[in-house]
Amino acid sequence: MTRPAPQPAPRGGASRRWVLHVDLDQFIAAVEMLRRPELEGLPVVVGGRGDPTERGVVSTASYAAREHGVRSGMPLRTALKRCPDAVFLAVDKPAYDAASVRVMATLRDLAWGGVPVLVEVLGWDEAFVGPAPGVDQAALDPVGFAEELRAAVLAETGLHCSVGVGDNKLRAKIATDFGKPRGIFVLTGETWFEVMGERPTTALWGVGAKTARKLEALGVSTVSELAAADARVLAAELGPTMGPWYRRLGRGVGDDTVDPTPWVPRAHGREETFQIDLESRAEVEAAVRRLAVAALADIDREGRPAARVAIKVRLRPFVTRSRSLTLPEPSRDPDVLADAAVSLLARVSELVPELVPDRVRPVRLLGVRLEMTPPER
Repeated sequence: MTRPAPQPAPRGGASRRWVLHVDLDQFIAAVEMLRRPELEGLPVVVGGRGDPTERGVVSTASYAAREHGVRSGMPLRTALKRCPDAVFLAVDKPAYDAASVRVMATLRDLAWGGVPVLVEVLGWDEAFVGPAPGVDQAALDPVGFAEELRAAVLAETGLHCSVGVGDNKLRAKIATDFGKPRGIFVLTGETWFEVMGERPTTALWGVGAKTARKLEALGVSTVSELAAADARVLAAELGPTMGPWYRRLGRGVGDDTVDPTPWVPRAHGREETFQIDLESRAEVEAAVRRLAVAALADIDREGRPAARVAIKVRLRPFVTRSRSLTLPEPSRDPDVLADAAVSLLARVSELVPELVPDRVRPVRLLGVRLEMTPPER
């Protein structure tokens, strides 16, 4: 599918609301290039400890590396095979945290229509930006402001970003991909089907490969087909809530409110990929307990107890299973949380071979996640 031509922003219409989606281009790799200017333009892969001969996955790849087929989430060893000349770097989370803080502060310092903007942070490298309540949106120039925004972020942080302009969050978010890299793209109700209609349902924010396969089994392959699908059929196959919601996605319907409320984490977790598989029950249980205690240190900084515990187990060769449970009562007791995490191992039926109780199938990754109680209002 060819990339659509840039769309002009329509003017007028008192009821129209503008939302901008800001996404930093190749964020993690770009932060590394700021620290090492000699890497500019080279294929750069960031992941794990920076050693592609070890187990680990790609956190991000520069655009030059992506041209060789390197993608986030890919094993580092696969990335090395696809791009043997790439520069591999270790993940440096504090550096990315600091860069993200600077970007978001820059966005919050901007004014649109003479009033400070609203900023809804989505993650390290992306946010929604919108005009404050009371601003006459019919008089606003969203493309002009997007250009000012991009220039401000570059001047303050040295980082490039792309901006999607839409009349709701869904359209703004999707528009950003068409603007990358270092560009601006407008997607509104007037142009929705022209731009998106013949694209696969996976082009929608919120539709993954698994859902797309379910939709395809119903004869729905494109965005236009999803928009025209029978809501009753979707509800019957995908659930009374999710079925109609997917149909609304197909029509480009979404929320247009930018919420500047500070983001509060729901949970903290720790994962570890083992360079040598764990093959004994004792090793696995000890690792789960260690990860639970590490995750507890993270939620202690939030000042909220854990209400739910979850584990992730990745078996050789690459089979991943997740299990979770709700605690009888919230807790910050390391023994209680570690015991709960260990108890979940018994629910992973593939883990323990029958007749060999002290051995397990080779485990290459373990993770423990602690979901906290909501913050007090």
